[in-house]
Amino acid sequence: MMRPSGDLQGRTALSVAAVRAAETEADHPLFTDPYAHLLLAGAGQVDLPAAGPGYSAARTKWFDDYVLAAGAAGISQVVVLGAGLDTRAWRLPWLSDAVVFDVDESTVLAHKTKTMDASDAQLGAKYVPVPAAVTDDWPKALREAGFDHNEPTVWLLESLLPDLGDDARDTLLEQVALYSARGSHLGVEVAGPDVAQWLCCHRWDVRSSGAGEVMRRYHRASDDAPAYDFLHGILL
Repeated sequence: MMRPSGDLQGRTALSVAAVRAAETEADHPLFTDPYAHLLLAGAGQVDLPAAGPGYSAARTKWFDDYVLAAGAAGISQVVVLGAGLDTRAWRLPWLSDAVVFDVDESTVLAHKTKTMDASDAQLGAKYVPVPAAVTDDWPKALREAGFDHNEPTVWLLESLLPDLGDDARDTLLEQVALYSARGSHLGVEVAGPDVAQWLCCHRWDVRSSGAGEVMRRYHRASDDAPAYDFLHGILL
């Protein structure tokens, strides 16, 4: 069992899953995740937010739309760094050749895989768990799992970079850039302008949307929007 009192990554995974479960029960949800409750119950967590917090729900919807748009553009290889209890491999309408690599701590991925295998959930894409911390040698584990760095990749970094220190953040971005073929897409949530500047200096064409803008786009009140930005980069 992955316990809520465990490491930071496990607690973060549970809190994000709780948001998805609460949003699914809302009167007009931005998205539905029928598996979030299963993952929470298996970890011994039953308490949910009163409703899906506006920012967190809008963030999930933005990343859903981002990754599906990249897939529609012809990119079939997806890497979710710090995947947590993300269930996009099951709940999104993927194209038939899509493969989703989930990179995270082994305990988090083991809990997700065990729970989903025991359910009647049907995968919409080929799912490959990659047990590796994002602060360790995850590129090696990713390659050994079948990742092809010569093919364009959709990188998804949701609720990850703001929790990393500057050095760890820069190292992670350098690793992503090193294993990105031309035409790869990068979706990332950031705090401050440093990441956008770094990407622009490393041949990424970057578009940015503020948290408030994203919340308004999805018809959520933006008065409490955090000072975060959503970046969509394409490697030139």
